[in-house]
Amino acid sequence: MTRVVHPIEQESYRILRSRVDLTDLPPLTRAVTERVVHASADLDYVTDLVCDEAALAGGLAALRAGAVIVTDVWMVAAGITRAGREIVCPVAEPAAAELARATGLTRSAAAVRVALGRVGPGAVWVVGCAPTALAELITLDAAPALVVGLPVGFVGAAESKAALRASGLPAVSNVGEKGGSAVAAAALNALLYLEETS
Repeated sequence: MTRVVHPIEQESYRILRSRVDLTDLPPLTRAVTERVVHASADLDYVTDLVCDEAALAGGLAALRAGAVIVTDVWMVAAGITRAGREIVCPVAEPAAAELARATGLTRSAAAVRVALGRVGPGAVWVVGCAPTALAELITLDAAPALVVGLPVGFVGAAESKAALRASGLPAVSNVGEKGGSAVAAAALNALLYLEETS
């Protein structure tokens, strides 16, 4: 099914492309960067995003093969174009709360453990809110197909993203404190929209 692009989105992209030329970027990196800038109206992401074309290609292939998507919070999940795909987000479940109490982890970090127990390797993980969720994911043997690591905040966000880049996991991140649910969902949506057109 072909996605119908609303005229407002078309105009937004026209304005974006009149302000910055991203045609030299590799195709998946360009798609993700444009989608993030479109969602945030923040041109700083042009230089702040850290994309790896091979990692994005692996993530797109995993999505095409039906990979499960895991999010740190429901705000991220709500922004993702689902295309009939399962999204796992146990942060509000009693199991995550119980594990958090028992271990001293944040609920977001505990939810990563709960989710990993359900989905196993090969999932696409999307973190847009909780730096502790991203930090926990990095410590586990999750073998993700792709990590969209774009948590926001003054405490631990930039550090967790730096740790993600240092981990060698296939990932999209950015270098600063900004990020958030809308930005993380937008990065994944760029790949989902490409998945739909191929």
